[in-house]
Amino acid sequence: MLDDMFDYLERIGERPAWQPMPDAVRASFRERLPMAPAELSSVHDEFLANILPYSNGNVHPGFMGWVHGGGNAAGMLAEMLAAGLNANLAGRDHAPIEVERQMVRWMGELFGFPATASGLFVTGTSMANLIAILVARDAALGFDVRRSGVAVNSKRLTAYASMAAHGSLRRALDFCGLGSDALRLVPVDSQHRINLAALRHTIESDRRAGYSPFLLVGTAGTVDTGAIDDLDGLALIANEERMWLHVDGAYGALGILAPEIAPRLAGIEAADSLAFDFHKWGQVPYDAGFVLVRDGELHRKAFASPAAYLEREARGLAAGSVWPCDLGPDQSRGFRALKTWFTLKVYGLQALGRTIARTCELARYLEQHIAATEELELLAPVSLNIVCFRFRCPDADRVNARIVVHLQESGVCAPSTTRIDGELAIRAAITNHRTSGANIDALVDATLSIGRALTAAAEDLELEAVYLD
Repeated sequence: MLDDMFDYLERIGERPAWQPMPDAVRASFRERLPMAPAELSSVHDEFLANILPYSNGNVHPGFMGWVHGGGNAAGMLAEMLAAGLNANLAGRDHAPIEVERQMVRWMGELFGFPATASGLFVTGTSMANLIAILVARDAALGFDVRRSGVAVNSKRLTAYASMAAHGSLRRALDFCGLGSDALRLVPVDSQHRINLAALRHTIESDRRAGYSPFLLVGTAGTVDTGAIDDLDGLALIANEERMWLHVDGAYGALGILAPEIAPRLAGIEAADSLAFDFHKWGQVPYDAGFVLVRDGELHRKAFASPAAYLEREARGLAAGSVWPCDLGPDQSRGFRALKTWFTLKVYGLQALGRTIARTCELARYLEQHIAATEELELLAPVSLNIVCFRFRCPDADRVNARIVVHLQESGVCAPSTTRIDGELAIRAAITNHRTSGANIDALVDATLSIGRALTAAAEDLELEAVYLD
C-alpha cells in the first residue's frame, strides 16, 4: 500500500488532473453492509480501481480549483504514524500534546504573538473562525453568556468584514447565536481590499443606531482574488473603536514565510486572533486548520467546562492542564499536529516560503500570458497566487462556464469559477508545490482551444438558423 502511494505521487503528472466517475464505479459504492471479512489485499485492489483514480485531484500539478494544497510525502508518512499511535489529543499528559503545544509556540513566534497566546489544531479555517468569534463574543458580553445565553443581554453586537470575505464568517455569527444579519459586509476598493473609509462610516452609523460594534475581520488572501486587506489600518481602527480584531488568513497568512510577501501582512501581529490552514500553502495533508488567540486566558474562559471525568491532577496521566479540550468544542481530537510538525521539520520554513513565492511567480506568469493574448482578459488584479480571467466572446458567462467544465473533464487541468463584479471568471488558484510553467502553458492553450471551438460552434448554429429562416 505504501509503495502504491509513492508510485501514485511520483507519477501523478501522468494522470488526469480529474476525471468523471463512471456509472459502474459509482454503483460499486451502493453495495450492502459487509457482514463477512475480506482480505486486506482485495480491499486495497478495490481502492486502486475505484477510489484512487477518481479523487478531486488536488495532488495533481494541473489542479488549480479553489485553494487546495498538494500535500507532501513526509506528511503522508506522519499521518500513518499518528494513526498507529491512535492518540486522542483532547488532553492528559502525553507526548502528542507536547507536539501540539510546540506548534502553538512556533506559530506564536512566527506571527509575533505573545508567549501567553494559545492555539489549537482544528479541521480548517471555518472552524477556526467560529472559535475566534466565540471568544470575541464572550469577551464582549461577559462569560456569563455561556450559561444565560445571548438573548438576555441587551447589547446588539455587530461585526464587520469586506464583501470579499469568506462565507464561513456569516455562518459563525449564526452558530454563536448573534445571527448572520449581525455581519456588515463593507465595500472593497479597486484592489478588492476592505474600504477603510466605508468601514469607519458603517461603524459610526451602527453606533448611532444603538448597535455595539465588537468585531473587525481582516482577510489575508480573499477567496476570490487573493487580496490582502490593510491589516495595519484595521488594527488602528480596532484599537480606536475598542473592537476585537480577527484575521482570516486561511491560506494567505502563511505568506509570512516568503520574504516577498511578508511585508504585505504588516499588522497581522496586532490581531486578537488569527485563523489559517496548514493544508493550503503549507502543503500539509488534509486536514490541518489552526487558530491562534492572543489572550490565552480569554480563550480558555470561552470553552473550559469542568466535568468529573475531566478532573485534573498534579501528577499521573491526568496532569498537564490546560488541555486542548479547554480551548475548543472537541473532546475527540486526532493527532493533526504530527503531520504538520513533520512537514516543518523535514522541509524547513525557508523551503516552504520559496514554494509559496513560486506559486505567486506562476500566477504572474499566467497574468503575462493573458496580457499577451487578445482572446483572453484579466478580470481582477493578481495579488498573490489567484488569477481570474476569461475568454473574450459573446455570451461570455455561458461560454466560460462551459470552458471550465471542458477543462476539468479533459484532465489537462482543473480550474474553478467565481464571479468578479457580476461576471463569471475562470479562476486559477495556483497552490500546489508540483505546479510548473508547463502546467500554466497547458491551461492557456487548452482554454484557447476550447473557447475557439465553442464560439465557432455557436457561430455555425447561428448561421444555420439564419439560413433556415
